[in-house]
Amino acid sequence: MNPAIAAIVVTYQSGSTIDECLARLRQAQDVAEIRVVDNGSIDQTLDIVQRHASHDPRVRFIGNPDNPGFAAANNQGVADSHSPWLAFINPDLLVEPGTLAALRDRAQALGDGLLGAEQVDEQGVADSAVRRRDPDFGAMLRSPGKGARLAIAADPAQALQTVPALSGALLLMPRALFDRIGGWDAGYRLHAEDLDLCRRVREAGGTVAIANDLKVVHVRGVSSRSRPFFVEWHKHRGLWRYFRKFEAQQRPLPVRVAVWGAIWAHALVQVPRLLRKSL
Repeated sequence: MNPAIAAIVVTYQSGSTIDECLARLRQAQDVAEIRVVDNGSIDQTLDIVQRHASHDPRVRFIGNPDNPGFAAANNQGVADSHSPWLAFINPDLLVEPGTLAALRDRAQALGDGLLGAEQVDEQGVADSAVRRRDPDFGAMLRSPGKGARLAIAADPAQALQTVPALSGALLLMPRALFDRIGGWDAGYRLHAEDLDLCRRVREAGGTVAIANDLKVVHVRGVSSRSRPFFVEWHKHRGLWRYFRKFEAQQRPLPVRVAVWGAIWAHALVQVPRLLRKSL
């Protein structure tokens, strides 16, 4: 298969990190296309992207006048590219030159696969939430706080660890698989769309896995810090959409009502913490 990779980057107020993100992608092995889809930034993001585009014809950008959401913007980037491999990359994620090519090689060996890599912060501390389980709505009913925890521990004995789901900050997959499952679900605005994508890959017979021996730096949450309530609202709204899509039909009405209540009870519990952070 053609080894070319299209890197899709969705930005929103990403001026503090997008310069280095794009510089790294331009140096990355086998990256043939870089598509930046901006969701209405009013900082310096577009100026930085335009500068990269003026120096590198692989860089093209789509500037949305509003914010249609992370999933919809990723789909726009895919539609504007042609490479047989797709890498979805957050604007605050910094890759090494060989990381995406190495992920592609492993995905090719798997057949139909969706792969990620270990993510660490700028101090080298691993992000415990990269490997994820499916949401457990039964556990959420018993304990809203515990039920919302999705993290799975790394297994250092496995170079390639199969997991139910991965963080959407870095995902790589073949375009043929992406097309077969219908791309990202644009009904999500922010959060849970990565859980949805991973679940549909598995339902289509694909494998979701993480390369534990490959690392990328993730400067987390840069575009979210200025709007914590917006992010928290859509995180819980996304969980409710996920439940309705995959599990609600198999649950009696009282359970559906209880899950709705548990999701939004968990959201309300976050309000004091968010207020303290905003003061």
